[in-house]
Amino acid sequence: MASFWRKLFGGGESAAPTALVESLAVLGADMHSHLLPGLDDGAETIEHSLDLLRAMRALGYRKLVMTPHIMGDFYKNTPEGIRAALKLLTEAAAAAGLGDVELGCAAEYYLDEFLGRKLADGTEMLTFGGDKRYLLFETSYMNEPLNLMETVFELKSQGYQPVLAHPERYTYLYGRFSEIEKLRQEYGVLMQLNINSLVGYYSPAAQKVAEQLVDGGLVDFVGSDAHHLRHTNTLQTKVLRAPYLQKLLQLPLRNNQLLSS
Repeated sequence: MASFWRKLFGGGESAAPTALVESLAVLGADMHSHLLPGLDDGAETIEHSLDLLRAMRALGYRKLVMTPHIMGDFYKNTPEGIRAALKLLTEAAAAAGLGDVELGCAAEYYLDEFLGRKLADGTEMLTFGGDKRYLLFETSYMNEPLNLMETVFELKSQGYQPVLAHPERYTYLYGRFSEIEKLRQEYGVLMQLNINSLVGYYSPAAQKVAEQLVDGGLVDFVGSDAHHLRHTNTLQTKVLRAPYLQKLLQLPLRNNQLLSS
């Protein structure tokens, strides 16, 4: 199987092993996670959220922008409900002695007909980065959305800066890396890499595309996409030793800019 992916994506060697990175403090902020309790397939309870918050703090993060799913009829989250969950977690974090980690919220919007309706109706959209108005969105993992360019155009025309979540995970783009390059370089869509992709957490193919994104300098944000402690444990035990991590951290990433927004 590994040889198949090498043939598909190229047989280049991975970056040479590097010294252990002690923490992810250089990133400062994480801008993609599912730590808010009871909203989606992430943290289910406040206690679960606090466990994840402790793990993220131990990794060196000083700010977390949490992004629950907003997806058609499945995750019917609203700005009001997301902010209410943020308030609940912020209060619980302070009581637990975790108030030194700044907490914020946005959302991970699924590109579906409901997103189009929200844009057409002028519905409030949750963004991060202050006046940068970064809007995180995802697509189907397997099926290429026919309205991708139309949605990107509409987002930008309304003053949003689209950020594509984990482009390395979309199987419809495998073998079509030039399409990712085109999205970023010609259409101005920023790219957010899931950091666990560097160690093959999702698949060998996702790891290969992640490495291509790093090699091409096409990563703008790095997100944990943390849903549960398996994700944070992988960050601690594997990602800090990943050959490509130091190369990733040398890119002009925007995570640290979020500390002041």
